[in-house]
Amino acid sequence: MQTSISRQSVYARQGMVATSQPLAAQAGLFVLREGGNAVDAAIATAAALTVVEPTSNGIGSDLFALVWDSGELHGLNASGRSPALLNMAALPGGQMPTHGWLPVTIPGTPRGWADLHARFGRLPFAQVLAPAIRYAREGYPLSPVLADGWRRGIAAHRRRQGPEFEAWLDTFAPAGFGAGVGEIWASEAHARTLERIARSHAEDFYEGELAAQMDAHARATGGLLRAEDLAPHQSEWVRPIGAAYQGHTAWEIPPNGQGIAALIALGILDGLELPAHRDDEYGLHLQIEAMKLGFADAKRYVADPQHVDVPVQALLDPTYAAARRALIGEQALDPEPGDPHSPGTVYLATADGDGQMVSLIQSNYMGFGSGVVVPGTGIALQNRGHNFNLEPEHPNVLAPGKRPYHTIIPGFLTRPDGTPAGPFGVMGGFMQPQGHVQVVLNTVRYGMDPQQALDAPRWQWTGGRVVEVEHELGAALSRALQARGHQIKVELNPSAFGRGQIIWRDPHTGVLSGGSESRADGQVAAF
Repeated sequence: MQTSISRQSVYARQGMVATSQPLAAQAGLFVLREGGNAVDAAIATAAALTVVEPTSNGIGSDLFALVWDSGELHGLNASGRSPALLNMAALPGGQMPTHGWLPVTIPGTPRGWADLHARFGRLPFAQVLAPAIRYAREGYPLSPVLADGWRRGIAAHRRRQGPEFEAWLDTFAPAGFGAGVGEIWASEAHARTLERIARSHAEDFYEGELAAQMDAHARATGGLLRAEDLAPHQSEWVRPIGAAYQGHTAWEIPPNGQGIAALIALGILDGLELPAHRDDEYGLHLQIEAMKLGFADAKRYVADPQHVDVPVQALLDPTYAAARRALIGEQALDPEPGDPHSPGTVYLATADGDGQMVSLIQSNYMGFGSGVVVPGTGIALQNRGHNFNLEPEHPNVLAPGKRPYHTIIPGFLTRPDGTPAGPFGVMGGFMQPQGHVQVVLNTVRYGMDPQQALDAPRWQWTGGRVVEVEHELGAALSRALQARGHQIKVELNPSAFGRGQIIWRDPHTGVLSGGSESRADGQVAAF
């Protein structure tokens, strides 16, 4: 198998930040140097990413995080619920549109930042958000991958009609701005909104002037989001779920996120003897088949656990994994969900010198999200409601006050003795659990360092027997997979396969090693 590594892993001891945009990584590193911990750095990086990578996330995003602190892994689900007025009757023709107000759910990111800080932060909240505010107010030059996504976003947005979309152009495509590489973009409105969030610990976003502005814009342009939806919103601290692979344990946030798909696949693979070399077509076949089964179950059962009983433990039970494993044969299968009751995103990782580590992901979904921006605020709203199911009997069916199936998932890996290896993640819609599985296998089974594990050629199952592969996988492997019944499509756009980061900590020396893959502008910043 060919590889095209253009970066090397970074090594350091005092602190590390890895994310998809170099300026955001520098914001996190600045906070670490100012005496902040890994959580402070993660919040600083996340807030900066709403400014320096708005093509993938914004203040109106959702957020999930895993925090290793004092020998324990903590999970935060900061995803939002659907507005009280959003139901099946509100959908035109019974279909959920991709953009506009209807797929907008309550943004959870600002509350998520505040909750992480309240529990684990060290520096003042306003100091942590200061780098992001400075980037927004003073502006910054666009990097190459960012500029490409921005230009595509502008082209797509110009095709949309309606008053709800007008503020988007004012914010992200002002007169004279063409989103060229090195071109400067700034947003005073974005800076003022971040200042309000900083001063109020996000309360202004949910119960103050910012909430009133979101309510007013929705009422004026046909949206269903109301101040009454925003005021009661809370994040949820959750117990992470895990699955073993070769003695290590991969950890994810439980549903409504799709991380369980990766865990189901890893549980299946743990009982299979993968070939010793990663460039073996039979090993790739087994990985693809396990992932297909994991997805089939996730798409059948993942929903908001506050509304339905999601059978998490049953889906992760070794007996169930064995039954699913038995379905894998020599040829590609068409996956169907099992019965466990029977016999787009930005990702970042941080670490400090005291052992605290964070795996955090936030996203608007589908690039710039819904395309709705609240005038005068820089708040670009997500379109997470697009992932509701519209079948009446499905657990993830659209309903008021409900969290949808969520694609964004932070990952964390622990060693056989329970010590932390560290945070990892791969962005990119339904690529994310597939990226998690491949990163874990590259690390645990094939002994790759962080940069190698991220840059190795990827595959992605997209439905039925269709598997997209990067051209670096090579013609011989692609033909061999095709002979096993997989419908292979070579995808030349590297962004289709996600963009990830890793930070591992050596259990003996405390040395940090990190990678930020070459498919993005990203950087590992360390000292």
